[in-house]
Amino acid sequence: MPTHEAVDSTDIRAQEAAMAKLAAAREKITNELCKVIIGQGAVIEQILTAFFARGHCLLIGVPGLGKTLLVKTLASSLDLRANRIQFTPDLMPADITGTDILEENASTGGRTFRFNPGPIFANMLLADEINRTPPKTQAALLEAMQEQQITVSGTCYELPKPFMVLATQNPIELEGTYPLPEAQLDRFMFSVHVDYPDSRHETQILMDTTRDSAPRVEKMLDAAELIDLQNLVRQVPVTPHVAHYAASLVRATRPGQPETPDFVEKWVRWGAGTRAGQYLLLAAKAYVLLNGRFAVSCADIRQYALPVLRHRIFRNFSAASDGITADAIVKRIVEQVKEPTY
Repeated sequence: MPTHEAVDSTDIRAQEAAMAKLAAAREKITNELCKVIIGQGAVIEQILTAFFARGHCLLIGVPGLGKTLLVKTLASSLDLRANRIQFTPDLMPADITGTDILEENASTGGRTFRFNPGPIFANMLLADEINRTPPKTQAALLEAMQEQQITVSGTCYELPKPFMVLATQNPIELEGTYPLPEAQLDRFMFSVHVDYPDSRHETQILMDTTRDSAPRVEKMLDAAELIDLQNLVRQVPVTPHVAHYAASLVRATRPGQPETPDFVEKWVRWGAGTRAGQYLLLAAKAYVLLNGRFAVSCADIRQYALPVLRHRIFRNFSAASDGITADAIVKRIVEQVKEPTY
């Protein structure tokens, strides 16, 4: 018995040390990002939460709000390799994943295929304007985002770890774009809306970006340290009470269920799948760790209901004609679904 107690106390001290390290890292990374990205604190927090939960983010916002700069700055602060792909209508899947090249051996005269890796072989992939390429090319990311590997000519290649896709999308330009398929949308942990900065922050942006100087971003963590912190997120315990609440929120988005609210039946064509519930729990786990805690509550689940669910709710014609947005539906669901009783 004394041996078990000693092990338990050691584990607790190790967890507390890791929690303190993650909270300190989050503060340092945020400070470094805020040197360059001004007035987007909520966006930075959501991206960091998704990153430590091993998720991917879809950034939606009008041009000129610093989405691309944010991704590059984040990769620099984390000492990771980042690649950028500009998605265009003529982009092919091989332009993302890589392809086999036929080479001839000068000494023997024999020919062999050699795999030439594509830009997806990076820790952080910026998929710029992802909706400008056809679904066939978008699908090249599906296996990578889910299984962190790609398959070319029947051979599987592991991607570097950690691996994260940050995709940007322009919400106002429709000509020459292709809507993201439901399966592609479901791979993204968060749909993050990047809004205009307020007046004070916009004035500061104008002053900072028109000077002949650029702030220097320091590197905070390397890949090995990040993987350890990502593993710690998975170890955060969740009670059945909290898990049931997350499941209740997800199930309330689906028409035709006994617990579905009337307004969902009226406005929603298709609701969120089970992966949404998994991402709700993982987001809450990462969030509490980033804030120096090791216990998840229902309030932490509500904190990320909007970015997790907004792109997984598909409205019907009635909702579109009434001007009802997916955000409005999610907010009403959060208000209506009560926490389960103990």
